[in-house]
Amino acid sequence: MLLQVSDISKSYGVSSVLSSITFQVQPRERVGLVGVNGAGKSTLLRIVAGEMSADSGTIYKAKETTIGYLAQSSGLQSDNSIDAEMRAVFAHLTEAEQELRSLEQQIADPLLHADTKQYEATLERYARLSDWFREKGGFEMETRIRSILHGMGFAQFSPDTIISTLSGGQKTRLALARILLQSPDLLMLDEPTNYLDIETLTWLEDYLRGYEGGILVVSHDRYFLDAVVQTIVEIERHTARRYTGNYSRFIDIKAAEFEAQMKQFDKQQDEIAKLEDFVQRNLVRASTTKRAQSRRKTLEKMDRLDKPLGDLKKAHFSFEIDRQSGNDVLAINDLSIKFVEKTEPLFRHVTFRLERGENVALIGPNGIGKSTLLKAMLSDKPDVAHGTIKWGTNVTIGYYDQEHTGLNPSNTVLEELWNSYPGIEEARIRTVLGNFLFSGDDVKKRISALSGGERARVSLSKLMLARANMLILDEPTNHLDLYSKEVLESALLDYDGTLLFISHDRYFLNKMAERIVELHPQGTHHFLGNYDEMIQKKRENEELLMETLSLSQGKQGKASTSTEPLSPNSYEADKQAKREERSRQRKQEQFEQDIARLEGEIEELERQLTDPEIYNDYIRVQTIQSDTDAKKAQLQAVYEAWEELLA
Repeated sequence: MLLQVSDISKSYGVSSVLSSITFQVQPRERVGLVGVNGAGKSTLLRIVAGEMSADSGTIYKAKETTIGYLAQSSGLQSDNSIDAEMRAVFAHLTEAEQELRSLEQQIADPLLHADTKQYEATLERYARLSDWFREKGGFEMETRIRSILHGMGFAQFSPDTIISTLSGGQKTRLALARILLQSPDLLMLDEPTNYLDIETLTWLEDYLRGYEGGILVVSHDRYFLDAVVQTIVEIERHTARRYTGNYSRFIDIKAAEFEAQMKQFDKQQDEIAKLEDFVQRNLVRASTTKRAQSRRKTLEKMDRLDKPLGDLKKAHFSFEIDRQSGNDVLAINDLSIKFVEKTEPLFRHVTFRLERGENVALIGPNGIGKSTLLKAMLSDKPDVAHGTIKWGTNVTIGYYDQEHTGLNPSNTVLEELWNSYPGIEEARIRTVLGNFLFSGDDVKKRISALSGGERARVSLSKLMLARANMLILDEPTNHLDLYSKEVLESALLDYDGTLLFISHDRYFLNKMAERIVELHPQGTHHFLGNYDEMIQKKRENEELLMETLSLSQGKQGKASTSTEPLSPNSYEADKQAKREERSRQRKQEQFEQDIARLEGEIEELERQLTDPEIYNDYIRVQTIQSDTDAKKAQLQAVYEAWEELLA
């Protein structure tokens, strides 16, 4: 095995964090380490990595086993360039490559040929080093660096970019890229999905599924855990329990085990009650005393079951509103946002609407401007280059900021809520905080001393008290453990107001989104449904595009290509014909939908050209005309494919 953790215990003062933790990781096994915030997951990883000592217990691993550890939000701190830092991982290979080049020059030197013994020794050294260089992946070094940097979202970055100039999230992604390049025998990752957009997350999942070594990962991303891990180790009440399967399988097994244990406990309690009742009623009666004594001995010898411990205490809250908004909540029309120091807008032509009661997700790659768009909606003077943001009547807004910048670090938890809502009595404030798992002296903690998960719960408690009918949430599941996410989902599903949120948590997107707005530099794409339905729609569109191109390119080829016709009486031929007809009908419907959509978009662009504010703006007219011409070209291509299909 790669790793054996045996009877590990750790305490801080009188508070036990880990107690007799035992589990193992086999070669190529993918293990997910789960538990509530504060359960000790990160502490355990640090002990395994050798960064912290345990109070008792042992860690076994083979001497040659290499371990790579990426701590939570541990950004890469370096003054090197991206290229230099990634190449440093392969220092042993670059040194060998330099020696190979030197040996090649020596071999080419005629003077060396005169010394036969030295010449043969040089050739032998060159052959051995070449074989070693090939075995260690020297010839794939450049490809691996480019591939992993591309996958982690650095394709557009210059290799000469200095790491110290990057943002915190970019440094974290780069630290992950470097540890992936190191390819340790055991990869230990603590919350690796933080700061990753959906595209990068998908790439990382594919990479980890094919990883040659073992993986031990802490994550609160259920979609990620289901896609990557084969085993779950849960830390609960300071001890560990191993389950076979991914996270969804673990949830099912745990629920079934609890139900079975409760049935056994209830059955035994019924039996005990009957025995005790019999003893009480019959012990003093001469005719039944012996039987009563026998029952009492049975009770005394019985191995009594402890009542199964249910789930740990969870946060409990709901979002309520004071009054409803109007039916039209938000209208954004042809919006462009441009920073002063930038020559080009961050994005342009963003148009979408929100109606009362909708749950809408805003997605897009990191850096596209999703959070900027939300802040523009909230600002009295948004940094808008063009377009309009119009709120409906009676809209009251509650905003959740993923950075929690609205929290005052010097306040206590109690002061933070009370200062924001001074008209609410202290007992009510304490009750709300208790619902968010802040009880006793917890309410006296300073905001600056709280963990990421605790700050998230404080922000959510303030949001709950706002009683707003429009919630704008920026990455609301970041820093929340799996159990708190479930509570948040339940609260939002019962919410009567309107919801607009940014998230890269695909499970959360599937659960909450009724509609998805995908932001890109030239506008937005709109999808009805949740994340999986969006992915399916994109896949169908790609297949349709490929088939359209194939139809367009292969029409003449079909006329000259002969195929053996199937017998009309053949059952298989009949099934094939029906499949082809259904496929043709689906294509026809899709073409007709695309034609209607493109015609509508062209009509809207041409309408804009009649607006005096626009037709007096030469640059705007050029941009709109260019967009119109492009969409007309798309429409013509779809029309041609549609006509070919009907021919």
